[in-house]
Amino acid sequence: MANCAWSEKVLRLLRRMNNFHSAGSCRPSCLRFEVDGAQVGWIPPHVAPLLTRYPEVFCPPRGGAVCLSPGLDSYGRRSEAVDGVLQNLRQEGTLSCLRGWRDERYSVMPTFSDAPLMWMERAATGLFGVTRYGVHVNGYTMGGCGEVSMWLGRRSLSKQTYPGLLDNVAAGGLAAGVGVKHTAVKECQEEARIPASVAEEARPAGTVSYTYEDDEGVYAETQFVFDLELPPEFRPSVGDGEVQDFLLLPIHEVKELLVTDDFKPNCAMVVLDFLIRHSFIQPDTEPCYQHFMAGLHHTL
Repeated sequence: MANCAWSEKVLRLLRRMNNFHSAGSCRPSCLRFEVDGAQVGWIPPHVAPLLTRYPEVFCPPRGGAVCLSPGLDSYGRRSEAVDGVLQNLRQEGTLSCLRGWRDERYSVMPTFSDAPLMWMERAATGLFGVTRYGVHVNGYTMGGCGEVSMWLGRRSLSKQTYPGLLDNVAAGGLAAGVGVKHTAVKECQEEARIPASVAEEARPAGTVSYTYEDDEGVYAETQFVFDLELPPEFRPSVGDGEVQDFLLLPIHEVKELLVTDDFKPNCAMVVLDFLIRHSFIQPDTEPCYQHFMAGLHHTL
């Protein structure tokens, strides 16, 4: 039978990571962000007034939406014009999220399969609620008797976000123009020094999606999930400094850890998804099973 206290902690995690869908969120006050007639995000109420100062880039709000100026009719023009606005706002220093400027370009499009309409600086995506895509890799090993253990990374204390917390063996954002599998292999090499010949064996296992809000903005995220069975004798090692150490833990210990404050929240969701897909959590014994599934695949 399921541990009710553990299940409730999981539900709290999922509610937190999907609080944009909750009663009392800023969603009713947000404006749709539309590009070339398609919605690509949500503009929080504290951001919309700032955009009216740039009428050459953003049209005045109309019908509950903010659109780009009609003259910005190409990928390049849109990207450069919006980036110019963001650079100005960055210099003003009033938006805290822009202090974490990364010089990383993220594609902006209605859905992942659509052609990108523009790119946007990663640190600014929450100001427009555009979906950010990333890749997370579950690294695990199989023992001689079939027991499963999972490799977890502990994030560097110098990381801008969630320093020192537990993470998947490799993970990273999906930069504009870069493929999903390529990103998975690259992150495995860079973060955990997993050779390409091994990382190429990672199997795509679906996605985890959620949308949350905080004081800085709205964050709609979809993580492409990969499972990578690592040889028992292999040990990941610190690569680019994103991670300070790696731990190999029995799956039951990982399950308990994912509901603690020691785990990066979205990585905990990726591990929860792994536990469900590999039948460590089953519908006959977990009364919150359906709620878990809904919380892991919550889209706008």
